[in-house]
Amino acid sequence: MKVRPISGASVDARAGRRRGRAGALFAGAVLLAVTACGGGGAGPGAGSGDGKDKDRGGDAASAVSGPSEAVVAIAPKNGAGSVDTSGALKVTARKGKLTEVEVEGPGGARIAGKISGDGATWTPSSPLATATEYQVRAVAADADGRTATEKSRFTTLTPESTFLGRFTPEDGSKVGVGMPFSIRFDRGITDPAAVEKAIEIRTEPPVEVEGHWFGDDRLDFRPETYWKSGTEVTVRLALDGVEGRPGVYGEQSKTISFTIGRNQVSVVDAEKLTMKVMRDGEVVRTIPITTGAPGYETWNGRMVISEKHTETRMDGATVGYEGEYDIPDVPHAMRLSDSGTFIHGNYWGGDAFGNRNVSHGCIGLRDVKGAWDEKAPGAWFFAHSLLGDVVEVKNSDDATIAPENGLNGWNMSWEKWKA
Repeated sequence: MKVRPISGASVDARAGRRRGRAGALFAGAVLLAVTACGGGGAGPGAGSGDGKDKDRGGDAASAVSGPSEAVVAIAPKNGAGSVDTSGALKVTARKGKLTEVEVEGPGGARIAGKISGDGATWTPSSPLATATEYQVRAVAADADGRTATEKSRFTTLTPESTFLGRFTPEDGSKVGVGMPFSIRFDRGITDPAAVEKAIEIRTEPPVEVEGHWFGDDRLDFRPETYWKSGTEVTVRLALDGVEGRPGVYGEQSKTISFTIGRNQVSVVDAEKLTMKVMRDGEVVRTIPITTGAPGYETWNGRMVISEKHTETRMDGATVGYEGEYDIPDVPHAMRLSDSGTFIHGNYWGGDAFGNRNVSHGCIGLRDVKGAWDEKAPGAWFFAHSLLGDVVEVKNSDDATIAPENGLNGWNMSWEKWKA
């Protein structure tokens, strides 16, 4: 499931144009040479009156200047409507080879494609957009370099059902080294290969990025290890026209770019009740914390910050602890899992920080009600954290968090991720 670099205009089309021009120049050169040998020149036999030489010159000239034997065919036929976005567009050549194929959508946008090695066929590299008119121009050359051109115009289908993907991170954002590119679809996908093929990722500097499906509605991409600081990531969603499930087509065509910020990984020790905040491998601050009390232990493993809230309400009823707590103004809260694990400020914990575990599974830092004290440990950590930063928990009496519970695919081996 290797991710392909974003493709631009068709290389094959440009190559075809160069071959077409070269073929035309070659044909012209042959014509001049044959005409010179057949009479009218100053060489031997010129003006001899021998009709045979003149006849031979005339036959050769007409053989390369007549109509091309190449036959170009375009499917779908000219004027066709409700054309399928995949598999319907195909250009072929008989008695010659395709040298140039151009497919244009609205505004002159080109569709990339590939001419086969034998020059007999051209196929698009990706699905066409839905409800869109396309124009096709194809050129083929025969053995003597003479060209034949065919044109067509058609319109693709308008789908009755579509799907959308909700993605993170946002375009233009700066994120931590643990942030995957994650897209969640509003419909279950039954052709994951087609959808994955339509999502192209480019990085600078280059790094191998692989995709992994969690169920049929979520696809995450990440490298083998945490991103390198400063990496620029560009994602192209070319989902418009992709049939994700029978009769259900994508409608997104969008490019998203984000940048990886400084390397911050914070290590929580549930036994020592401390968190070491590390930048580029160096400890910048050690903070006393509290984690899950017995029976409510905090997950072990690597967790990625996916949301930030200066203040938020936490109601135990939303995570299966109805009646146990309902705090309307939790300060400096950052989500670590879909199941309700947060790292957040705590103003009600008394002397628990660094001394005992008292939470329902969250990681608590000393803070104040109203989130006004910038010097409080909870406020400091919030201000110095990015979406995508990693919090690693160890020595808790609980299992490792599931990779799909939040943006936490780092808890899966690279081999399983690629499989």
